[in-house]
Amino acid sequence: MPAHLRFRLKNGDLDAVKKAVSDKTLSKRIHNRYMILHLLHSGRSYQQIEKKLDMVSHTITLWKKRYEKSGLAGLKDLQRPGAKRKITAATQARILRIATSPPLPGQSHWSASEISKKTGVSKTMVLEILKMNHLKPHLHAYFMASNDEQFEAKASDIIGLYMNPPRNAVVLCADEKTQIQALNRLQPNLPMKKHLIERRTFEYERNGITNLFAAFNTKSGRVSAMCSETKTQHDFIEFLDRLNAQYRGQSEIHLILDNLKVHDTENVRRWLNAHPRWKFHFTPKYSSWINQVEIWFSLISRKCICRGVFPSVRDLITKIKAFIREYNKSARPFEWTYSDPKKRISYVTV
Repeated sequence: MPAHLRFRLKNGDLDAVKKAVSDKTLSKRIHNRYMILHLLHSGRSYQQIEKKLDMVSHTITLWKKRYEKSGLAGLKDLQRPGAKRKITAATQARILRIATSPPLPGQSHWSASEISKKTGVSKTMVLEILKMNHLKPHLHAYFMASNDEQFEAKASDIIGLYMNPPRNAVVLCADEKTQIQALNRLQPNLPMKKHLIERRTFEYERNGITNLFAAFNTKSGRVSAMCSETKTQHDFIEFLDRLNAQYRGQSEIHLILDNLKVHDTENVRRWLNAHPRWKFHFTPKYSSWINQVEIWFSLISRKCICRGVFPSVRDLITKIKAFIREYNKSARPFEWTYSDPKKRISYVTV
């Protein structure tokens, strides 16, 4: 480009450069390359750019020529010279054998650095081999297997209620979310801004707890709830009385519960015998996931409780009730699906 001609960005590149310049997540060296183009396009001289970005003229010329030759793609780093080392089958097998073997004494798992020291293979190559074989020794997950001998029968019974409920009957999923803390942050949260997520202080004060009893209607998706200081059998019976009054016009009510002791005490059984409209269905042991109210508990936890700020238990309860009121305005049933019905459970018609 002749010296007397002003530098101009190519058609369509200006917006991309402006976006990159305002992107605070870019590294400084990449950000500076876009800044050079932006300042040149704005008519700034080499001397002005050198002073603003604290760089020499040679660097400005380098990225200007790269852009003129290859466009914005020219701002990327060029591949370093030298052939990439080939990963042999023997090396890969050795890394995989170590990664899937017991870790070093006193350690709970392998790391890429430890595997590299053990085998003499570079950490970069170790990471590449692990990635190729979808191995992540730094991660772990939990699992729970039910040991209930009646798993098939109980699960089939509950899935049958979901998929083919009795005609003119109500199906409710009930449980308790216990020990919900009213946590108040000692400083106000900093709101979300461009390029910044919402932030909060680590310091908080505990202002008490409440226990949430909830029943999810599988047909309408609506939730009935009660907050209580305690979670005894008497609180559970009080909640049952409220549900009984709410659904007094229904001839048959099926309630899905987990195996918590307060759900099956002598007083609860006495209440159940006095209310023949009601029928309890208990989930298999260690299988509370089959209870749909757990899905709803996840929703209220994420949208109301976990990030909430509560100066008192009363405020906590007020916000829980407000969430439930708003939720019920547009409530819908969950779409209960099973990916492979042939694989373990088949539901029965009730």
